[in-house]
Amino acid sequence: MAAAMLTSSFLGLGAARPVTKLPKTNGSRVVMKAGNWLPGSDTPAYLEELPGSFGFDPFGLGSTPANLQRFQEAELVHCRWAMAGVAGALGAELLGQGDWYQAPLWAINGGTPTYLGIPVPFSLSTLLAIEFVAIAGAEAQRNAEPDAEKRKYPGGAFDPLGFSKDSKVLEENKLKEIKNGRLAMLAFVGFIAQHSATGKGPIEALKAHLADPWGANFATNGVSIPYLT
Repeated sequence: MAAAMLTSSFLGLGAARPVTKLPKTNGSRVVMKAGNWLPGSDTPAYLEELPGSFGFDPFGLGSTPANLQRFQEAELVHCRWAMAGVAGALGAELLGQGDWYQAPLWAINGGTPTYLGIPVPFSLSTLLAIEFVAIAGAEAQRNAEPDAEKRKYPGGAFDPLGFSKDSKVLEENKLKEIKNGRLAMLAFVGFIAQHSATGKGPIEALKAHLADPWGANFATNGVSIPYLT
């Protein structure tokens, strides 16, 4: 009888316990945004809509709107130059035209400028004058544009394939550009440090590393880690 009473007590407790039901969903998906650079930190309101910000502004330098626009524009310009520089450095070496460090030495040693091995019929002063006029003209046109977004993403003749026509694709491309640009800036810093340590271009250094991974790396070049070798 005691067992029967105990059993009925458990059944009573079970029956009295409320059943928790999960709320019904409307079929929508929850999309999580990319995490911040510092886990647990909040993204400043002024960085919410910027592509690739990841909430990074520990000193609040972009809290002033004019400064934020200027910093964003400067970063994009540096990113684009870095991507062009990295592509040029790798391309020249892959095509057998020497490494990027040796390329401008003709101007110091009094040699003849070449492009992919073909002599260029201009002196150094003429080349500098052409470069100055071309870049100064482009920068003057860009700075004359009052719209900050058009200064950063001009479109028009600079978008012959019409990638900016679809707003969703444009936002994706903005994120891809800033990520690749930041990677390119780091890559070129790596090129400089690598040549200072080994005297080799990136392709030559990569070939040496692949041929002997344990014998040719940052720990064995005698510069990156002092006193190790």
